[in-house]
Amino acid sequence: MRFQTELVPARLIRRYKRFLADCVLDDGREVVAHCANPGSMMGLAEEGMKIWLEPNDDPKKKLKFGWRLVDHENGHFTGVDTSVPNRALKMALENGAVEALSSYKTVRPEVKYGEKSRIDFLLQQNGLPDVYVEVKSVTLSRTIGQAEFPDSVTARGAKHLAELTQMVRDGHRAVMLYLVQRTDCTTFTLANDIDPKYHAAYLLARDAGVETLCIGTNITPDSITLGSPLSIGI
Repeated sequence: MRFQTELVPARLIRRYKRFLADCVLDDGREVVAHCANPGSMMGLAEEGMKIWLEPNDDPKKKLKFGWRLVDHENGHFTGVDTSVPNRALKMALENGAVEALSSYKTVRPEVKYGEKSRIDFLLQQNGLPDVYVEVKSVTLSRTIGQAEFPDSVTARGAKHLAELTQMVRDGHRAVMLYLVQRTDCTTFTLANDIDPKYHAAYLLARDAGVETLCIGTNITPDSITLGSPLSIGI
């Protein structure tokens, strides 16, 4: 998935009200960028960090920049826009690029299911059980090489696991897919110290037959594409 417009480098001044970030561009201008990430962004919102912004000239948007990447200045990047995983995965699923799900030709995003919820993707194919795929963006890393989820308490995430469990009980396949938007991680685990209830909900779902996939990403200031699977240690 290529960014719609060329990203520009900046330095973070501060992130506030969850969805706003004050930044300074290379030419010295201070701008406010939209931050499409409701999580804590632990370790990714420190003053002075190099970041990449996407400009826009859409008259309907109040903010003319969107915060897309953190540049760790060591060759690695983290994607902070939580809308990216679903966009990147939609193309990958339609192209059969996710091996475990490549037999499914019909990809339906945002289908109603469960209790007033929408599944990220419902995959269908004649002769095969439907697959309900829930996607989570992973950006936390507190140990070198290891990605973690979640970065804050997520009651909504635990609810999604319970709904996936019910889909398995109803005779369908259900997949919890963690997309790691970091290029510096090779393993994945759950941050059970941050949200023990989510960890417990995950174990119940896994024992009930909910499948787990964890996929990395290739990130540059030009694009974000799916990478290789990460080893899962939960």
